[in-house]
Parts: sequence; C-alpha cells; structure tokens
Amino acid sequence: MRNLNLNLIALLIGILAPACAYAWPGMDMPELHVDGRYLKDSDDNIVNLHGFGQTYSPWFNEQGSKWSNYDVEACLKYNKEKIDQILAAGWKMNWLRLHMDPYWSNTPGAQTTGENDISAFDFNRFRTYLNSVFIPMAEYAISKGLYVVMRPPGVCPHEIAVDDNYHKYLKRVWGFVSSQARLKNNPHIMFELANEPVNIMDTDGQYRSNTDGCNKNLTRFFQEIVDLMRGNGCNNILWIPGTGYQSQYAGFAKYPIQGQNIGYAVHVYPGWYGSDAIKPSQELGGNYGGGYESFAVGWRDQIEPAAAIAPILVTEMDWAPEDYNASWGKSITGRMLGEGFGANFKYLADKTGNVSWMIFTGPEHLAKFDGEAGSTGKYTLYNDPDACLWPVYHWYKEYAGDNMPAASSVSLVLSPRSGDITTDHLMMPGTCSTPAVVASYNGYESPIETDLDVAVDNSSVISWDNGSFHAIGQGQATATVGYTVGGKNESVQLSFTSTAFPFLDGYFNPSIWETGTFDSATHTITTGQYGFAGWKYSSGIDLSEYHYLIAELDGDNNCGLSFRVFDQNNYWSDPAQADFGNAKRAVIDLDNMKSIQGRQMDKSHLYIVGFWSMGGRQFRISNVFPAMTSDASGIDDIETVTVEQPVEVYDLYGRRIRSGIYRYEATDGLAPGIYIVGGRKVSVLP
Repeated sequence: MRNLNLNLIALLIGILAPACAYAWPGMDMPELHVDGRYLKDSDDNIVNLHGFGQTYSPWFNEQGSKWSNYDVEACLKYNKEKIDQILAAGWKMNWLRLHMDPYWSNTPGAQTTGENDISAFDFNRFRTYLNSVFIPMAEYAISKGLYVVMRPPGVCPHEIAVDDNYHKYLKRVWGFVSSQARLKNNPHIMFELANEPVNIMDTDGQYRSNTDGCNKNLTRFFQEIVDLMRGNGCNNILWIPGTGYQSQYAGFAKYPIQGQNIGYAVHVYPGWYGSDAIKPSQELGGNYGGGYESFAVGWRDQIEPAAAIAPILVTEMDWAPEDYNASWGKSITGRMLGEGFGANFKYLADKTGNVSWMIFTGPEHLAKFDGEAGSTGKYTLYNDPDACLWPVYHWYKEYAGDNMPAASSVSLVLSPRSGDITTDHLMMPGTCSTPAVVASYNGYESPIETDLDVAVDNSSVISWDNGSFHAIGQGQATATVGYTVGGKNESVQLSFTSTAFPFLDGYFNPSIWETGTFDSATHTITTGQYGFAGWKYSSGIDLSEYHYLIAELDGDNNCGLSFRVFDQNNYWSDPAQADFGNAKRAVIDLDNMKSIQGRQMDKSHLYIVGFWSMGGRQFRISNVFPAMTSDASGIDDIETVTVEQPVEVYDLYGRRIRSGIYRYEATDGLAPGIYIVGGRKVSVLP
C-alpha cells in the first residue's frame, strides 16, 4: 500500500461515522423516532446507538457478592455506581438495555425451572418493584445521557403460541408498563417486547421456527402486544424479537409488524449466522473457519430482510477468548474480512447502515477499563485486542466523533485475507470474495468508506456485484480495483483462479460439524464423532451442465464414510447421500438427485459438499469432480477438455507455475502433488 496521510484518514472516519450523541450528565437527548429503515432524531439525522446492558439481580451483579435479600437501596447504589464508573472510564455510550429481572417479580422461595418459567410470577411484586427499582434506574440512566430500552422479566419458554399462557403474561406486563405515566411516551425510553423466543406453534400445531406458518404466527403474536400498547396511548419505540433465540428475521419481510415506531431486536453471538466461534454457543452451536464470507451470508439471509424495512437494535452481543471466562460469546476479534468474529461484526453492522448495538459483557468489567494498552504475552481481558473490550472502547469513541489517533496503516484487503493481496487468489464457484479499504490502529481495525471502481476481464469466471467478487465458473480472471483515500488515487490488480473442489486449508473445512482435522498435502481427513468435513459455497455452486458428481477414496473405509450434497444452505437440511461401503468411489446422480427423505433436489445451487463419518478414524480422498458419465475418473474428466486450448498451471497456494501451455503437456516434469490446470485439479503421481 502506498503512503497516505494517516491523520486525514482518522478525520475521514469521524466524518463518515453515522450521527450519534454520547452520554454525559445533563446532555441534550433529542426525541428519537423511526423513519422507514432508520432511527432518526428530531432534526432528521440518522442515529445509531451504542451501549451496554444491566440486569438487576444479585447473581448478575458480580455473582451475589455485592447485595442480596431484596435490598432495593443496595441494588440501586451498586448499579448507579456502575453507570457512573463506566462513563468516567471514557466509554462513549448512549443507551442502556434494562432487564426487569424476575428476581424481583417472582414469589420468594418459589421453585422454578429457570428464567423461562413464569409460574412464580407475582403481578403485585412486579408492580411494586417496577416503581421502586426499574423506573428509578431508567430515570437515573437518562439523567446520565443514556437512552433506555426495557425488556420484560425473564426469557421466553422454548415453545410459545398465540393466546398461550406466556402470550397472556406478556400482555399483562406490557399492558401495565405502557400505561405508566413515567414511562408512556417518555422520549428516552423504548421497549423490547420479549427475550429470545425459540419456537412458535406452526399452522399444523407443531412447534417450529422460520417456516411461513411460524413467521405469520410470530407476527400475530407480537402485533397483538403492539396493538394493546398503542391502545393505551403508548407511542414509544418498540423493538420486536425474532425466533431462534432472536436470530431469525427473514419472515418479517413478508409479515412485518404494522404501525409506527417499530424496529427489530436482534441477538448476535459467535457461531450464529455462520460466524466464527472458538467454542460453539449453547443455543445455536457454530464452529470456526468460515470467516467473513460465511458470516455475511447468514447476516444477509436473516438480518438484512428486516434491516431493509426497519432499524435494527442488537440487544445482546459480546466475545472474548474462552480463557478469560468473562463473556457470553467465545471467539476473537480477528481481522475485518478475515477470520474471527468481532471485526467482522462491526464491518457488517456499519455496512448495513441502520444497526445500533451493544456489548453484553458485565458492567463491572466495563467499569474497570483503563485504556492502557497491553503487550503480547501479557494481555488481560481489558487490553487484549482479541477480546471485545479493547476494540469496542475505541470503536465507540470513533462513532462518537472523538479525535482518533493516526492509523498505523491503510490498505485494500480482500476476504479471506489469506496472504498478499497482489498474489493469485483461489476461489470456488458459488463463493464470494469482498474487498475493502481498512485502517489499522493499535489492536483494532476500522473500515474506510470509499467507492471502489472495479473492472473484471473475464466475467464468465468472476463477476462483480453488490460489493463482492463472485466466482461463477472455473478458470482465471483479473480484476482492477481503483479507489481514493486521503485525496490520493490508488489502483490494485487482483488475479483469481476459480476451481470447484480445492483440497486446501481455508477452503476445505474439516469441522463443518464437530471438530475434525485435515492434511492438505495428503488429503487425509479425520472428522469429529458423527462429524462432517467438506466445502461450503456461500452463493451456491451450479453443476447444471454435469450429470454426476463423483468422489474417489484413496485407501480403506473404516469409518462408515458417506459422500453428501446439500442444496440448502443449512447443514441440518436433508442432503443427497452416497455411501462408500467397500467401494473406492461414491457417485451422486445429479439429474435424479433426491434427499435422504426423498425430496427432489436442485443441482443448480449446491451449498455444501463433503463427507460424513463416524469419526475418530482417518480417510483419504483422492479427488472430487463433476462428470458427464458415472464411470468417469478425475483424469478422464479432465481429458474431455479440448487439448488445443492453452491453459495456466497453479499450485495449491495459488502461485502460477506455467502459463500459456497446452493441457497435454501442462504437468510434464512437475513434482508429485496436486495442481490446478486450466481451472481443474490434477494429481501428478510419483
């Protein structure tokens, strides 16, 4: 990257950040409203909020070490101090998520199965402590310059339905809250109508999520609560949750909540939406290795449909390495457009343009933050660049328009950030690669908003659409990317090779389900127990021109190995399957492809291809390839290409080895190994 005026870059980041205030006692807090897909202030400025959360119970306030026994004054004192300490530490916060915790509203001593059990709910206690705990804390937060989003006591049961007991419970809670003079139409108070719905009754009486019937019923479920609150004259902004623990929002595009001042409350944790998780989440699982593009697909499929019609408020999200035992999400910040969770979350939120968010890490940790940088080998939760506190502290300052330090570097990067951007990039048909200009600071990165001028020389292989390169065929292509940063015009040339089934780290994933291992040099694979390894295609690979998909085994099958293909972008959908048994080949008939459950499948968009095994035992795959006949071999398939066409030869690291050579002599004299010849993999044997 050429030298740029890095001080100007810092200024540009502040200028381009969405308008938003940050908190101080007595600050002016304009009334907010929803206008289309945006949250706006009274001057029609787009506002994206950034904040934290508090839960008023002994356990959530440092595991019962600070107060107990329904001590209202001690609870208020502790939590007010935390707000003061957080703001004094320099956090540029402007909203608080306030949980009306069931500790106060449940009958003391009553046995429950968890926060999703409303059997101990006492309405009189709720009414009492709404006025003595929750409203006083909301008013204190507002006095410190924080907008407040109040959520109801507890969490949703695993199964809900229109007119069930939980629906009636929410109506009673919100019917009362929305009639309170200190809350109703308070311009600084908003309401999140429920926490983490999971499944809702479908039209056939079964409990599911994300089906058309479920989506329709979910809208009805919350529309009735919205209408009740509006009937009380309550016009506060209302945030609506989705099913799947607040991860599913595509249905709201078809069945939106009707009315004014409506947004959608979303949860985002490592492992969700295809994001990278070091440890799978308890709710939705997840794994590590998908990087930015996998996360972007999940975000596109579930969050963007709602973001297209209304503002988004992320009401739970955090991350840190597991060793700190201080976060709900277990992952790392990583790098924008590369591996990791946090940096990619910020990139997606900023790119979407109407996403407000918070970190759910305990307020006691936010209060202890001192802004002192750490060093490798001596990091703590508070200064480790891969834990959320360090980067988020600085991102919040950036959003607030603070004067930021000069960037240490500014460069064009390309997902998955696997090497020098000027080297050849290997892609798979049906996958994407996204470029962005990124500024690097001391332990965190921020995107630079700038237009990219892109030209591609072979659009049958690589296309440019909606801010990403899309591999649509096999072969090579070159792209030129021009952009302007800090008043300087820059241009970078990118080279791409697209091939369907590369046995290469970063492309072949041994841990699509359960944790496995993979040796790219020998194609040796070991899945976790009942695990799955293979390739994922974010936009779907199109094999319409072929009749068969073939996998060839090198060695014995001692692990119940099967070859599986998915035409839905979900590992838990039903795939087509071909068992190896005692054979060396598994063949899938693409023209007559049916799922395990007998569903006719579509070969024009395959999202996952790979291998299931019992786990714990090694197997080696020599080749995977599409073919015109079921008895073709990998070499046979290659030989059907006209030999008169000159080709390029690459190794598995994407380095061009030979250029403009005829296919029949392309591998002459090469060392044993796997090569990409004219966009297809070829084995050179010893």
